Amino acid sequence: MRIYNAPLQEMHFLLTEVFDAPSFWEANESLSHIDIDTVSVVLEELDKFTKNVLLPLNRSGDEEGVSFSIDAQGYGKVTTPKGFKQAYQQYMEAGWIGLGATTEYGGQGFPKMVSMFQEEMMFSANQAFALYPNLALGAGLCLLKSATDAQKHLYLEKIYSGEWAGTMCLTESHAGTDVGLTKTKALLNEDGSYNITGSKIFITGGDHDLTENIIHLVLAKTPNAPAGSKGVSLFIVPKYLIKDDGQGSDQLGARNAVSVGSIEHKMGVKASATCVLNFDSAKGWMVGEENTGLASMFIIMNYERLAIGVQGISVAELAYQNAVAYANDRLQSRSDSGIKNPDKSADAIIHHADVRRMLLNAKSHTEASRCFAMYVAKQLDIAKYSDDEQLIKVANDRVALLTPITKAFLSDKGFEVTVDCQQVFGGHGYIREWGMEQIVRDARIAQIYEGANGIQALDLLGRKVAKNGGAILSDFLAEIRAFINNMQAEHHIKQATLNAVDSIESLTKTVLANIDERKDEINGCAVNYLHAMGYLCFAYMYAMIVETSHDKEEYFYINKLKLADYFIDHILPRMQSHVQMAQAGSESIMAFDLDYFSYA
Repeated sequence: MRIYNAPLQEMHFLLTEVFDAPSFWEANESLSHIDIDTVSVVLEELDKFTKNVLLPLNRSGDEEGVSFSIDAQGYGKVTTPKGFKQAYQQYMEAGWIGLGATTEYGGQGFPKMVSMFQEEMMFSANQAFALYPNLALGAGLCLLKSATDAQKHLYLEKIYSGEWAGTMCLTESHAGTDVGLTKTKALLNEDGSYNITGSKIFITGGDHDLTENIIHLVLAKTPNAPAGSKGVSLFIVPKYLIKDDGQGSDQLGARNAVSVGSIEHKMGVKASATCVLNFDSAKGWMVGEENTGLASMFIIMNYERLAIGVQGISVAELAYQNAVAYANDRLQSRSDSGIKNPDKSADAIIHHADVRRMLLNAKSHTEASRCFAMYVAKQLDIAKYSDDEQLIKVANDRVALLTPITKAFLSDKGFEVTVDCQQVFGGHGYIREWGMEQIVRDARIAQIYEGANGIQALDLLGRKVAKNGGAILSDFLAEIRAFINNMQAEHHIKQATLNAVDSIESLTKTVLANIDERKDEINGCAVNYLHAMGYLCFAYMYAMIVETSHDKEEYFYINKLKLADYFIDHILPRMQSHVQMAQAGSESIMAFDLDYFSYA
């Protein structure tokens, strides 16, 4: 069986030393109930739950998968794998689902800097299971920010307790990224509700047996809506209608006219139900104003994009831990390292430099990714809890700029790490029993869903950089320069990071000039631009880690400095290749006519 132990020491290092979260909590009245001792207990208990309850269900859930059937009333239904329902009940009863949710509706009010680690542990131990409560929390956040008070009181407490789940229903067979092509219709009823008719595909958690109700958030168009994305509205469509006795009752009533048409047969995360949902004049209620649905749905989408970046960390950590264990046990060939065991005819493969290279690639990416995700989490907490308007503005700008990088770069690196760690196993990595091939399959989806990574790159370069002439980016680069110039540590990460800042600054000027000249330029260079930005962000994170570790003599901190050295020598040079490709742009890409891509 594969192993997983939550990296608690790494988490505490980031919380207490790199980002000094306790000082931030003490300075914000809304977080006065949070202290590091409480957080330590929370993380330790989550470690036990994920390791002892969720991890054993990871492989069995993958092998069994979810099942689809038709119930006695003719509705499609989904059954989760053996053990999932009991595990969910434990998770719900322990109060974990609402850990980061607002206390006003029954949540525990922990900051994102803590709930981010909750997400990491959950996704590491059992990615498919973790998707069910994660989607519900995204739906809850959307309702919290966009729904009426009556809607919030009706739905949020049940969602945050885990009694009800939630989904986001955007995609249709003909409308993926371009949600303006949505054909699902919403017709107004006399009582103010709407009849929702249409089909949605790829709906994560669209049906299951974990909760008594599921609250679907559905994009649809009213009859006279403007064309395109400006005409999309958002609707609450519960699986079961809620009885209204005029006293705030939340008792379940009749089954709504929404049903599962089928489930997708996927490459990975097979224990997560990905459904086709059919709405046949299902009763729904509008969220927010008419034709503002996409803005409301983006609240969920951005929440999920950050969570998917964390998925990249999670699969990388899981793969790394198992690859390290294997590398220490597997005997193969004699090493040239000089560390030999005379009683054995071969050395453990951990002694071979190429195996160490793959493991250090994994470790350097994982630690930088976790630090970067924590940086973004802190910006979210500043935006939510600070009373300083300027700090809030800066934090919101950082989150806007860095969300596409978090989703795309961290999931790309997560997949890269899982493949490297699978390679450590050699032929055994390709065999199901060792578990690595499942991690690789599960990791792959993070690069695809919630906006494929190419779309994230277009968002970064088009909306977050080009649209404002690079102003938000310039502020971020100034922050990095200021940090480097004030570092006390004497380490070559300083110059390496400053060089990376200069490269991005120069690249941005070139790319913005090219965009003005060539219509297709953003499409041709956005992915390479995002990867160059990702490596800069990682360099900044290692500068923070070095500054925290440089004056400490313990083994833990010495290895932080060594890992920063490895990053500079073996990982950061990749940035320049992406810079050069982004500078080359779209010209050679668009030089081919369409006949070149014909089937003949």
